Amino acid sequence: MRLNWEDLPTATRGAVEALTGPVYAVTTADKGLNSEIAATLETRTGRVFVKGLNADHPRAWTQSREATINPHVAPLAPRLLWRMNDGTWDLLGFEHLDGRPADYRPESDDLPLVAEAIITLSGVRAPVDLELKRIEQRLADYLDSPEDAELLCGESLLHTDWHPDNVLIVDNTARVVDWAWPTRGAAWIDAACWVVWLIAAGHSPAAAEQWAAKIPAWLTAPRRALDVFATAQQRLWADIATDAPDVAWIQSVAAAAGQWAAFRRT
Repeated sequence: MRLNWEDLPTATRGAVEALTGPVYAVTTADKGLNSEIAATLETRTGRVFVKGLNADHPRAWTQSREATINPHVAPLAPRLLWRMNDGTWDLLGFEHLDGRPADYRPESDDLPLVAEAIITLSGVRAPVDLELKRIEQRLADYLDSPEDAELLCGESLLHTDWHPDNVLIVDNTARVVDWAWPTRGAAWIDAACWVVWLIAAGHSPAAAEQWAAKIPAWLTAPRRALDVFATAQQRLWADIATDAPDVAWIQSVAAAAGQWAAFRRT
């Protein structure tokens, strides 16, 4: 459940204001699923976007992961300004991006911008000193063999969640937010993740792959690797859809993943 700024303890809000100065106004975000609190604060020094979780939340570790990865994903991601953990709440304060979610529909002018962002990210190697989950580990339940898992391996830094709400168009540039699940894997995988979202937005599987092919890393993927990944995405999203039968966008993405897997099998 998304909380409002006023729902946080007075002491927690005070600790944030010690970093930002007085908060004059707050707008609670209506998008995103990973944070209990997500809001834009109007402060003396400008706007700040705050997101966070209760310190005892099962996913509280994602706050540390996102804070640690931030320097490695600039300038794609908004810059982390501060972190505040008072033992009750763990909050991250980011530079505010005055943008809008990317439009993935066919003929959208945003598509080349998103492709450029994925091109940039595909050239970023995962930092060797960061403990990141590998894509073959994250998808282990949806792969048929160790040989299939090996096809996904790599040392690139992956985002993997290309929901359009995670891609903001700011000054004719695509910026990528919500880095709670950075992953290590093959450089082509983010482009492949994008394919599913493009199909959900109305592209045919062939047209979606044509957009992915504008990303050089996609062209390095063996055909068998793409087949394996498409099947894994179908299985993953089918599981997610089973647990959320009334969530329309999840059902749409699951159907898109199924369409892509069927296309790869032809």
